[in-house]
Amino acid sequence: MNFIEELTWRGMIHTMMPGTEEQLAKEMTTAYLGIDPTADSLHIGHLCGVMMLRHFQRCGHKPLALVGGATGMIGDPSGKSAERNLLDEATLRHNQEAIKKQLSKFLDFDSDAPNRAEMVNNYDWTKDITFLDFAREIGKHITVNYMMAKDSVQKRLNGEARDGLSFTEFTYQLLQGFDFLHLYQEKKCKLQLGGSDQWGNITTGSELIRRKLGGEVYALTCPLITKADGGKFGKTESGNVWLDAHYTSPYKFYQFWLNVSDADAEKYLKIFTFLSKDEIEALVKEHAENPGARPLQKRLAKEVTVMVHSEKDYQAAVEASQILFSNNAGDALKALDEQTLLDIFDGVPRFSVSKVELETGIPLLDLLAVKTQVFPSKGEARKMVQGGGVSVNKEKLTDPTAVINSDALLGGKYIHIQRGKKNHYLLVAE
Repeated sequence: MNFIEELTWRGMIHTMMPGTEEQLAKEMTTAYLGIDPTADSLHIGHLCGVMMLRHFQRCGHKPLALVGGATGMIGDPSGKSAERNLLDEATLRHNQEAIKKQLSKFLDFDSDAPNRAEMVNNYDWTKDITFLDFAREIGKHITVNYMMAKDSVQKRLNGEARDGLSFTEFTYQLLQGFDFLHLYQEKKCKLQLGGSDQWGNITTGSELIRRKLGGEVYALTCPLITKADGGKFGKTESGNVWLDAHYTSPYKFYQFWLNVSDADAEKYLKIFTFLSKDEIEALVKEHAENPGARPLQKRLAKEVTVMVHSEKDYQAAVEASQILFSNNAGDALKALDEQTLLDIFDGVPRFSVSKVELETGIPLLDLLAVKTQVFPSKGEARKMVQGGGVSVNKEKLTDPTAVINSDALLGGKYIHIQRGKKNHYLLVAE
């Protein structure tokens, strides 16, 4: 496989330094990509960079995943309007281990292959350097004029940030340049990968290597991923879509990809899966013939969920997705973990009921119209129950004299009520 050709047809190249393709054709090349360690999980905003590293390794080259322990303590001004919170070392180390575990699903860190991936942390080579040494060995090679010309600096100075640009953040590009220099010297790293917002920082590193050592290095960036409607990719009302199941459940992760637009689905299949050009073109054709079946979104959601989580998690997410619309989903509903249950019924009306009263039992009509407001009156509730329009935990009840007790609790805490085809309610026993 040719790395540049592969990324080109997938729409994953934004800017590339001249000579990059020739360097990759010449020899197995080492490249690094920096990852912000300010959380103990990656989110899908990181995925494009991670996929670049995986393509790089699949094409026979050696990827380095750099966790920015030192730079994470400072904060990168690129694309930011406010300075970051600074992290302590213990938090950074914890985050690094968690991130490596996630990256292991994408990259081979453990084999004997010459191009096996490595994880490095710039805190390790930055923590012991003195300010005087840094100023003399690094700072003297890059002029303030050069640093001031960077877009990331100009935007912050021209009013995008309330408090301007701190000296700490101003030095960020020098620190990132120092990373490239160190990895060039210690790991023979000749290429830096990143998002297009990192171009200024990356070129500072290549300029530092050229001025200090006369070395020739290269750079390649991927575009920042956007949505077709101009909205921000990877953000939902509840925040980031995380790769860690504790922060974003596999069900919610699957739903994110399933609900992207047609235009985005085709683009995301190229960027976030390893499907071939022919496979994607076939899916596009199938989608054009029957867009209502949404084959693009379904395949995208499957590929990414299996890659990030597992086949089992994907199957569970599909089953969970069908619960709302199926009349025979009682067993599937009972098998759900609490987080997935809450995700499925996110936004539906909730009512509190007494756990103590449920132990002795609550008459169904009282539960529906007195203890909760699922129905405005017992008479209306009775009529709909007798007509077969009420389900408790996806099981139809037609006897208005039925009594509901704690045996009905899902996970010892919840009862799902469905009124008609589309009205769902969640009762929470407290």
